[in-house]
Amino acid sequence: MYLDQDAGLRINQLTAFRRDLHMHPELKYEERRTADKVAAYLAALGIPMARGLGGTGIVASIHGEGRGADDPGPAVGIRADMDALPLQETNRFAHASRHEGRMHACGHDGHMAMALGAAELLAADRNFDGTVHLIFQPAEEGGAGARAMMDDGLFTRFPCQAVFALHNWPALPQGQMGVRVGPIMAAARMFEIIVRGRGGHAALPHTTIDPIPVACAIVGQLQVLVSRGTDPLDSAVLTVGRIESGTSANIIPDEARIQGTCRNLTTASQQFLMDGLHRISSHIAEAHCATAQVVFKPGGYPATDNHRKEALFMGEVMRELVGDDNAHTDVLPAMTAEDFGFMLQEVPGAYGWIGNGAGGKPGVGLHNPGYDFNDDNLALGARFWDRLARRWFETQAQR
Repeated sequence: MYLDQDAGLRINQLTAFRRDLHMHPELKYEERRTADKVAAYLAALGIPMARGLGGTGIVASIHGEGRGADDPGPAVGIRADMDALPLQETNRFAHASRHEGRMHACGHDGHMAMALGAAELLAADRNFDGTVHLIFQPAEEGGAGARAMMDDGLFTRFPCQAVFALHNWPALPQGQMGVRVGPIMAAARMFEIIVRGRGGHAALPHTTIDPIPVACAIVGQLQVLVSRGTDPLDSAVLTVGRIESGTSANIIPDEARIQGTCRNLTTASQQFLMDGLHRISSHIAEAHCATAQVVFKPGGYPATDNHRKEALFMGEVMRELVGDDNAHTDVLPAMTAEDFGFMLQEVPGAYGWIGNGAGGKPGVGLHNPGYDFNDDNLALGARFWDRLARRWFETQAQR
């Protein structure tokens, strides 16, 4: 639809490659086969790469004419995530996952294929002044793989003046794209509240301190943190996803555990929820002669906060490619989280969406067992990355 064979893109091969990745999904920090496949594709194009950043990560460097590793010139980074989810796929098409309990339900298989399509185009025509670093990142799904690559020297070994990423998005029809200035994805922190009382016989509650009603009271009151504590125009989410306590119907347990997540678009809002979790939990527990300990899990993600200049530039490239009616430069942010936010804390850049339409079947969204990446995006995504890189180098030459 967007590119043909004469444009240097082997769309049939890219489609087969994407579907092979879909058939063989690998979880965070286990992307060894995936990394080998990506590396082989890059090697066939004659593109040098470094492997092992963040465990299984790859950085492939495409140098423009007259540039090389010793003199890369201005450099732009393009990130594609590699990991799958611990989810049982329900699709029945030929390229469905062949591994129980693992599937590409977030479209990372497509992200890699789009980046490889861009590699084909950029390697075939190196008429640009600078270097494109293609960053194939592990462990986006809860493993903070972006942070791991950075800790391994990503931007020290491969300095970038700007970095960009795209995510397929089922809420947008295929053929449309979106971006915004400022936060586009939320910060996320996982928490656990441990309520401790004193167990005993269910028939003698007066001799115990029952942690279960205390936990229930805490959960009920946590809801007012968002509904009555945050600015209605400052989006925030607090969700309790698990409560665990007890072993038998006639035993009052010693403790109850509450697990959940809080998500925010601003640092101030996140701090408010974290402080509120401590305050409400401890005071309610104390009122019932119990105690409550709040533990925030390591590995939370910052907000994916797009830099103004880079987001506006990304939007311009989107309009050039899909037209004004299909390029949305003021999309509403999502409360899902994305570890690309770590990269944006260190390097200016932007994160955008490429419309996937419903994946698999109508009404199916990300992280659903019926989801699938839309292969019509392979050409569009590859062309977008190719154009973005070339246009970015042009802006650097004009400075």
